[in-house]
Amino acid sequence: MKKHPATEAIHTGEFRHHQPSTSSVPPINMSTTFLVDPDTPFSANLLGEDAPFIYTRWGNPTLQLLEEKMAALEGGEAGLAFASGIAAVTSLMNYKLKSGERVLVSDIAYAGVREFCNHYLRKMQIEVVSLNMSDLNVVEEELKKGAKLVFAETPCNPIVRLTDIRQLADLAHQHGAMLAVDSTFASPMVTQPLQLGADFVIHSLTKYAGGHGDAMGGVVIGSKTEVNKLRATVLIHQGAIMSPFNAWLINRGLVTLPLRMRQHSDNALRVAAYLEQHPKVKRVIYPGLMSHPQYELALQQMKLFSGMLTLQVDQPQKVLARVKEHLQTIHYAVSLGHHKTLMYYMGTESLNESSFQLSVEQMVDYRRYAGDGIFRISIGLEHAGDIIADFSNLLA
Repeated sequence: MKKHPATEAIHTGEFRHHQPSTSSVPPINMSTTFLVDPDTPFSANLLGEDAPFIYTRWGNPTLQLLEEKMAALEGGEAGLAFASGIAAVTSLMNYKLKSGERVLVSDIAYAGVREFCNHYLRKMQIEVVSLNMSDLNVVEEELKKGAKLVFAETPCNPIVRLTDIRQLADLAHQHGAMLAVDSTFASPMVTQPLQLGADFVIHSLTKYAGGHGDAMGGVVIGSKTEVNKLRATVLIHQGAIMSPFNAWLINRGLVTLPLRMRQHSDNALRVAAYLEQHPKVKRVIYPGLMSHPQYELALQQMKLFSGMLTLQVDQPQKVLARVKEHLQTIHYAVSLGHHKTLMYYMGTESLNESSFQLSVEQMVDYRRYAGDGIFRISIGLEHAGDIIADFSNLLA
C-alpha cells in the first residue's frame, strides 16, 4: 500500500535493513567489507541483483536504506547514492553519453554542472548544446537534430527559472532522447519529476534532503534497470562512493524533510513578500509570488514553492559592505537547503565568464532574471520575523 510521503520519509526500508537488531532507529554500518560464502565471485562484474553485501564500494546497508527512501519519495523504482551532487550528475552523463553523441543541457544550472559540460564533455568530443529549457520551441528544434540526453534543472540555480517538465519529457521522448532533471532546488516534497515523465531525477543530498549542512551526498533515481547499469558501469569503477556516515546523517535528515519544506516555503513566501515591497529592492524572483514570470507553471507542477529566492538591489557593493556588521541571523555563505538562512552575491559577468559561458542572446534572457547580479538566498527555518529583521537592518 502506498503511503504518504511523511510516512515514507520515516519508515521506508528501515525494518528490513537493520534486522536482526531490535533498535527503533537504524544503526550505522561503517564496515567496508562483509563476510560472504566461499562461492561468492570476486569481481563486481559477476554479481547479480541479489548479490549479498561484499564491499561498501559495491553496496552497503546504510547506503541502500538511503537509496530506497529517496526512490520512495520520488516515486521511482530505484536510487543510487554518490559522494556529492556533482558526482551524481557527472556519473549519469558518463553513463549515458559517449564520443560523437549530443546532449542538450540547461544554459542555467549549477555552476559545477555547466563547467563540467563546457570543459570535460567537449574534451571528450561530446556535443553540448546549451539551451533555455523554458523555451520549448527552441528545445524542439534542437531535438530534431538528434540528442541522446536532455538535462534540465528546475527551478534552476541561481535564478529560479522554471521548466515545464511534462512538456519537456514529451518532446524528448518523441525524438528518442531521455530526460534527466536536477530537482535539488525543489526536493521531492515540492516536485516529483518522474511523475511528470522524466527518466531520471537527481538531487544534491547535501542540500534539502540532509538539511543540516553537515553531510555531502548525491543521488540518481530512475528505473531499476537503468540504476543497476549505472551502479555496475560507473559507480563501482569510478568510485564516487558516499560514506555510510554521511548516508546515516542524511537518512536522519529525511525524517523531517516534509515538515522542513513546509516551513522553508512558508518563511520564503513571507520574506519574499516583504522584500518585494522594500524601497531599496529592485526585484525579487520567487515562484510563490505572482510577479514570477512563470507563476502559473509553478502552481501546476510545484506542491510548495521551496525556500529559494533571488534579490536585486541598486547598489549591491554597498549592501555587501554592510554584511559583516548588520547580519545577525542570516549567514553570508554558499550552498542552500540548510536549517539556517544563507545568502551569497553572484555577479552576472563574473558568473558567466567562469561557468555559464552564455551567448549574447542567452545573456539577454539571463539578465531578465538577474540584471547585473543577484543575491541568491536560501531561506532557513528561523522565525520569519527574525529573517526579515536582518534584511531590514542590512537594507537600511
